[in-house]
Amino acid sequence: MAYKLEGSILEVCDCNVLCPCWVGEKPDNGTCQSALAYHFDRGTIDGLDVSGLTFAVNVFIPGNPLEGNWRAHLYVDERATPEQEAALLGVFTGKQGGPVADLAALVGEVVKVERAPIVFAVHEGKGTLRIGDTTEATMEPYRGPGGKPTTLVDSIYSTIPGSPAYVAKASTFRMKNQAVGVDVDLRDHNAIQGQFAFEA
Repeated sequence: MAYKLEGSILEVCDCNVLCPCWVGEKPDNGTCQSALAYHFDRGTIDGLDVSGLTFAVNVFIPGNPLEGNWRAHLYVDERATPEQEAALLGVFTGKQGGPVADLAALVGEVVKVERAPIVFAVHEGKGTLRIGDTTEATMEPYRGPGGKPTTLVDSIYSTIPGSPAYVAKASTFRMKNQAVGVDVDLRDHNAIQGQFAFEA
């Protein structure tokens, strides 16, 4: 069993900007209501190509994210074949081991798994995320004096050492999911886009 996945991770949550979780601190509100999405620019799982697909999560985190006990609703890109769906769930529920299993171990309860349309149209911190009928966010990156997007480097949540994480502000963030127990309707809160490279 083996996988190699590369692409972009996007997090939108109810923290202020900048989200303290990215540097290993507790969420601003003590708990966190968050949407996470992983878009695969390139990827194979046991030789099966999953490039171009997106895997997403609605999650409630009861404290510091590194302490676990997350409550999660998993979303598989509706464009995935049954074989791709099974492969992605195998990786993101930890059954395939490797670095993604460490992430999966933070989830204490998976309340639901479903297929859904997912829009991941974000580049360098600018764009839109939609997950089924539960989540919609629009974001714009912070910019430096020269107009380039502001980035984080070597943060604890960046899984490629030295790669940039684009610090953004979600002008709108709506997430309502009874199964997870989250209900967010915010303006001008945290959004971060980073890179990942998972291999096992």
